[in-house]
Amino acid sequence: MVAPLRRVAVRPPSPRGDYAAAHWAQPLDLELLARQHAAFVELLTRLGCDVEVLPPADDMPDAIFTYDPAFVVPSGVIELRGAKVARRGEPPLIAVQLQDLGLPLAGRLSAPATADGGDMFWLDESTLAVGRTYRTNQAAIDQLREILEPIGVTVESFDMPHDLGPEYCLHLMSVVSPVRENLAVVYERLAPVALMQALTVRGIEIVPVPEEDYLSLGCNVLAIAPGVVVIASGNDATAKALRDHGVDVHTYEASEINKGEGGPTCLTRPLLRS
Repeated sequence: MVAPLRRVAVRPPSPRGDYAAAHWAQPLDLELLARQHAAFVELLTRLGCDVEVLPPADDMPDAIFTYDPAFVVPSGVIELRGAKVARRGEPPLIAVQLQDLGLPLAGRLSAPATADGGDMFWLDESTLAVGRTYRTNQAAIDQLREILEPIGVTVESFDMPHDLGPEYCLHLMSVVSPVRENLAVVYERLAPVALMQALTVRGIEIVPVPEEDYLSLGCNVLAIAPGVVVIASGNDATAKALRDHGVDVHTYEASEINKGEGGPTCLTRPLLRS
């Protein structure tokens, strides 16, 4: 999660789609959304990432958030299966596109499994943390274990709280983002106890996300390299806390992007870290 990000896939927003039905906050300026996404991509390029720009996906408003419909593991790409109705077309689309970019298909979730990539992050190089949420169910966790066990990857599951209910997107990565091997930002109020203990066991120090930064996605931090991160503008308290820990913080304007409840991690599908 924090090794240098060498290659990453992104997808610009499409002007065609029912963003309100997909629960994007309104009013939404689609032209500004496109400009903000383009500026975000420019920032990734400037920071040394090889950016693969996928075509916009008409009638899939959330397809801009490429982290969710597929997950990349050492053996290739796992095609997930979305629980949100508006996102069900995304996993097969991105799985094919990533295969076209040279990634083999490592597995595919099947019914009744549902899962979003936002509920998954690497605790260490051989341990995948998976949140059990309204988006990712136990069937998905079981299938992921079957796919990953042969390549020596262990799955640890963490139960997320009900919070605001099934219509609100609360992913595991809504409350934690790795920054360095020994540092992560965490929104402690909603973090599972077992997750806090797993971080402690691994010697990972916590940078708490303050309440005022949570709704502006201050806990959603993309590591470009160990101690080099990207975060949405407006999260000044979190950015300061990171800088106080010696982290190099880069920001991008996200007034429209944030209306889809997705931060810099959500906007990227890492393909290669090394």
